[in-house]
This record gives sequence, C-alpha cells and structure tokens, in this order.
Amino acid sequence: MNKKPSRLSYFTSGIVVENPVLILMIGLCPTLATTVSARDGFGMGLAASFVLIASNVVVSLVRRFVPNSIRIPIFIIIISTFVTIIDYVLQAYQPSLYKVLGVFVPLIVVNCIILGRAEAFAYHHGVWDSFLDGLGKALGFTLALGVMGIIRELLSAGTVFGFAVTPAGFRESPVLFMIFAPGAFLLIGILKSIVNRLTAKKEEKA
Repeated sequence: MNKKPSRLSYFTSGIVVENPVLILMIGLCPTLATTVSARDGFGMGLAASFVLIASNVVVSLVRRFVPNSIRIPIFIIIISTFVTIIDYVLQAYQPSLYKVLGVFVPLIVVNCIILGRAEAFAYHHGVWDSFLDGLGKALGFTLALGVMGIIRELLSAGTVFGFAVTPAGFRESPVLFMIFAPGAFLLIGILKSIVNRLTAKKEEKA
C-alpha cells in the first residue's frame, strides 16, 4: 500500500528533488533571458513566485466550482490576474527592474511551471497543501535563477548585485561568454550535473 506523501514533502520536493529548472527542466525561457545578473535573476524568480503561490491557492479554493471542461481557461484567467498585479507593482516601484525583465513579466501567464502546478496539483488538493506546493516550487525556481544570476554576473562582470568582488584585473577581462544564452545553457548543465550527483549519493546512502 502506497504511503501518502507528508505535507512537508510538498514543500521540500520543489527545492531540489523536483526543482523546476535543474530537475524538471521547465521554465527555461525566462531562466536563460533574465539571469544575466543576480538582481535580475532574483527579481524574476520573486515575480513568478508571487503568481505561482497566489494562483495555486485560488485554484484550490475554487476547484469544486470549476467545471472540468473549462478548467484551463479559468486557470489562465486566475494566473493573468496575478500577473497583471505584479506587472503594475514592478512598473510603479521597480521601474529599472521592470525595464530589464520586459516582456518576460507578462509571459508569466503562460509559464508552464505555474499552469502545470495549477492543473497537476492545486486542482486536486486543499488550500494548505497547494500553498506548500507553490511555496516549494517557487523557492526552488527563485534559488535556481538567483544562483545562476550570481554566477553569470560574477564571471561576466566581476560583481555581485553590482558590488565589485573580484580583483580589478579580472573585471578588465571578464568571461563575456556568460552574458549570452549559450553561457546560460552551459551553466544549467553544470548545475544540473552537480544536483544529480548529490541526489545520487543521497539515494545510495538510503
């Protein structure tokens, strides 16, 4: 008889075991485009996190009243409502970040992580479980983007969050390759191999 997953596992699985970027390999478009710097990576991650958590909760709240045949359009309406909120908030309070993120903020509406969790989890679970699932996946997504942003900014500019952390000589000849999408692809591959290695060791010990 299969044991029902604990509520804590709904949260923790999204951080490493089911990390959207490094394990499931979804949501890669904003990952490649917005992780040129640490600020941009964390900013995109937090914007998507707000939408993911909020939409998970609302979908769970209304799931008993949503006809199965029209659930996807309703999910999209719910998600687009929260995307509009975060879009206006960024424009009002973080215009420089909004200018950098650009079209990728509205495109959160069709982010497969968010729609996928609404369909696969929130539509079938209670509010608290859906909140934990959204929080875990959001944290995993934000950490992945943030770490990539830190590494890419460090190698391409010698800074982290705009502060110089490397010798002046390095900043004069940075690894410009990391600014571009191929550099991001390479970094994802390296990080994924590290995560796979760590999870494999954990399974061997178990």
